[in-house]
Amino acid sequence: MRARFTGKTMVLGVTGSIAAYKACEIASRLVELGASVIPVLTRSARELVGPASLEAITGNRAILGMFEPLQNPEIEHIAVARRADLFLIAPATANILAKAAHGLADDWLSTTLLATRAPLLFAPAMNTMMYQHPATQANIALLAARGACFVGPGTGRLACGDEGPGRLADIPHILEAAAMALTRDKDLAGRRVLITSGANQEPIDPVRFIGNASSGRMGRALALEALCRGARVCVVAGPSDVVPPEAAERVSVRTAAEMHDAVMQRFDGCDIFFAVAAVADYRAAAVNQAKIKRTGPMTLELLPNADIVAEAARRRRSGQVVAGFAAETDNVPGNAAAKLAAKGLDMILANRVGGADCAIGAEDSEAWLLRANQPPETLGRASKSDIARRLVDAAAEMLR
Repeated sequence: MRARFTGKTMVLGVTGSIAAYKACEIASRLVELGASVIPVLTRSARELVGPASLEAITGNRAILGMFEPLQNPEIEHIAVARRADLFLIAPATANILAKAAHGLADDWLSTTLLATRAPLLFAPAMNTMMYQHPATQANIALLAARGACFVGPGTGRLACGDEGPGRLADIPHILEAAAMALTRDKDLAGRRVLITSGANQEPIDPVRFIGNASSGRMGRALALEALCRGARVCVVAGPSDVVPPEAAERVSVRTAAEMHDAVMQRFDGCDIFFAVAAVADYRAAAVNQAKIKRTGPMTLELLPNADIVAEAARRRRSGQVVAGFAAETDNVPGNAAAKLAAKGLDMILANRVGGADCAIGAEDSEAWLLRANQPPETLGRASKSDIARRLVDAAAEMLR
């Protein structure tokens, strides 16, 4: 995701919600991702969080008001409005939503929202009754119709003690939404992408199972890349260490049979299918209803599960792209090429697993991209985000 933020200028507007203190962590994460962050605090926000903290985190002077003495002549609403790649308002109160919707401009932030043509991303945070009020909902609808983006709010217990929608979205979800808003090239707009991710657990008894190892990181990276490029994304997700992006539809499964059924129900409607999950190749022939007691050696009879990606490749219509993954310990591109041909795939991503350079659970991977009737392309050791971008590039080219 770092590539989406590196070198970008982001205005972080902080308004007077009790969640304003979280702006410091948001700013910190954005800076870590390579963005230049200009903090802007409304008068109410300054009662809740100090500008010095945001200045220390971002390395930029905070903008506090229209008539504050300027240390930097560029800090004026028109200059910043032109320079910004994204305006992120987090937290966004009902007040700033109303101002933005109706063109009111009585402070620096609301004035600059009128002057900028950069994407706008609002992360609402307020009392449940305020959020659900017809006026607030109408303002959100009006801003969305003009092209503004929204993330959240979350649902739960609020600072006032109420339960319901109104919590600031989780920071990882805000960062995902910012990455999507920053991406101007929506070459997958109108396309549907189906992804399997995570692992499977095939039960032996109520407490034991067999399965393959998978963190879900590659599936998540692919889902976010496709979302950033405008696709509608569905992730059929088995157990994993990470969850798919918030903006993706998520179908949770456990077994390979459940994953197979979920994929086949949705496959005909997708344009691209990425079979990323570490699908369990076998299941127990019989599942004990009671916990098996340890009494000595145990023999399991295993039956093969359906090959999901091979079945998808057989039934695909003209124009669909089907991509598989191959986790190999040796002869990685050679074994992957055999799978590519045997399963009839359009392309396959081969990863090295096992040993110190194992791809499973890592943030990066040694990888090869293989396409039908083409020599293997060595990607080297790359982050899973970079690999996801290369895969989506290849799939998008096939669609074209």
